[in-house]
Amino acid sequence: MWGFISYLNSPELVVSFQRCCGLVQRERDSFITENRRVNTNGSDPVTIQRRRAEQVSNGTSRAHDTNSNYKSISSQCEHKDGPRPHYEVRNWLFYFLFVTSAALGHEVFYISFLPCIHWNLDPFLCRRLVNVWAVVMYIGQVMKDILKLPRPPSPPVVKLETRVDAEYGLPSTHAMAATAISFTLLLSAHERVKFPFELGLIVAVVLSALVCLSRLYTGMHSVLDVICGVVISAVIMALSYPFWGTVDLLQLHSPVSPIVALALPLFLSYKYPELDHYTTTRGDTTIILACSAGCSVGYWVNERLGLTFDLAGPFPVTLPPLTLAAVGLGVARFLVGLAMLVLTRQTVRWASLRVLCRIYGASVSDVDARRRKEIEVPYKFSTYVAIGLVNSIMVNRVFVMMGLWDLGNSV
Repeated sequence: MWGFISYLNSPELVVSFQRCCGLVQRERDSFITENRRVNTNGSDPVTIQRRRAEQVSNGTSRAHDTNSNYKSISSQCEHKDGPRPHYEVRNWLFYFLFVTSAALGHEVFYISFLPCIHWNLDPFLCRRLVNVWAVVMYIGQVMKDILKLPRPPSPPVVKLETRVDAEYGLPSTHAMAATAISFTLLLSAHERVKFPFELGLIVAVVLSALVCLSRLYTGMHSVLDVICGVVISAVIMALSYPFWGTVDLLQLHSPVSPIVALALPLFLSYKYPELDHYTTTRGDTTIILACSAGCSVGYWVNERLGLTFDLAGPFPVTLPPLTLAAVGLGVARFLVGLAMLVLTRQTVRWASLRVLCRIYGASVSDVDARRRKEIEVPYKFSTYVAIGLVNSIMVNRVFVMMGLWDLGNSV
């Protein structure tokens, strides 16, 4: 049994998949020389990267960007013309397919995709998806930093991403989020709108499978990481599914709902497991929890105001035909809504960072200072709570003022 688990966790299995898809290591003298130098010093590239991350957390060195993009010496080779990738793409179809699929698992995608569901389909579905997304991602991120199992080493694995390379590997939160979002949308939408369930099931399986396979292609996870992510997400959904309706009821009608929605995520953000080096997990988890908190409070406020913008029954409803005018209306909503969210993010982020940095005597331009928990957690939490509030309360009302929303189909 342990032998099979070790096999699933082996980097050679990831390398085999990458080679089958036309992504191969490029052998170059400069890379070989650098690799030999590293091995001579008794440390592999992953260990050196971890040490660099530890130095950042201890204040002895600074990362070169604000997103913890710790550059492994194995991820690029130095040439006289500048840094070049150490891999060769022999199948560009697979390359673009899996790189695009990997983007479907990033937090930025979900923060754009979930509001789009709210603006163009049904706020009820967005509320359900955000709730499940927050729970699944928090559990996955915490498990990573408790288990502390490394990602596949490079070499031999080709790595196409660097932002999260200082994070731990198991479970794959991309796999968890893709599985949870795809199948939560399938199960919830089937209650609200009419569509062929079999077709929805195929779409959910294909999308989640593409995201999972993209984590192998990009070299960020082992097969074991991905399988564990899918299984954990499925277990969470199976255990929580009977209570989805109860959570909806309490979220909208309980008088203590907004207090719990804000206090619990903030507490979990501050109590996130501490590491001996800086990674993006705490910040990303805070963003997810804050978005969920802001949306939850916003939906509670909408219920009190008597206009939730949810689809009007009886359910399941028949969606109107997809015409060119409907597509244009959807695009207009998306652009207006996205502009409002971006403006909110920039404004609240700018203000909160300056207030917190003034309180703690730090410079706004100091990257290390912005990574301190007492600054990172409250500034990200306040920023994304504001985004959740604007998304759930303000955007649809602006649509009504601009003639982009028909109140006749809402409750």
